Amino acid sequence: MLFRDRTDAGEQLARALRKWRGSRPLVVAIPRGAVPMGATIAERLEGDFDVVLTRKLGAPGNPEFAIGAIDESGWIYLADYAESAGTTREYVKHEAAAEMETMRRRREQYTPARPPLDPAGRVVIAVDDGLATGATMIAALHALRAKGPQRLICAVPVASEEALEKVRAHADEVVCLHVPPFFYAVGQFYDDFPQVSDEEVISLLRAAGTERKATA
Repeated sequence: MLFRDRTDAGEQLARALRKWRGSRPLVVAIPRGAVPMGATIAERLEGDFDVVLTRKLGAPGNPEFAIGAIDESGWIYLADYAESAGTTREYVKHEAAAEMETMRRRREQYTPARPPLDPAGRVVIAVDDGLATGATMIAALHALRAKGPQRLICAVPVASEEALEKVRAHADEVVCLHVPPFFYAVGQFYDDFPQVSDEEVISLLRAAGTERKATA
């Protein structure tokens, strides 16, 4: 195992990103798994913390295998192997509609009283707890790039080599601590890798909002 848990991974990533401390970066995590890690990074870098909503599009008959992803605006990324995995235009349309509804509900839950923090003109660090296919990170980076950040950074503890290469084209900088030769699933690199609940996400976002108001 490379990491004890997501907090440990966040601490290690924060050290790798320490040059951005003092620039008040905006750290955005892909829910739900990356949220505890992102909160740790934002705290260590003295930055702001938020979430960027994207959803994986699963393959027919194998929903855990991503054939693409969708961002909150409805933009869809499809992997080059999507068609060979059995997807059709109608299938993608149906899955995209379902995931857009999930993101709508999550936005209502996570930030009911405000819009997402504005990335325009800022150093923005997009984090996830690992990249298997890179699909959701690509969708996240696309959504963030459209809002005009000064610099867009992808930061992950671990990634497959293939996913990392796909993501590089969408970020100004990629920080990845480990690229193992054999990659099966993100969870294999953590000693403790529990599901993150909506309640935990909401709690961490509220805590970050309270701290932001206190330092404003």
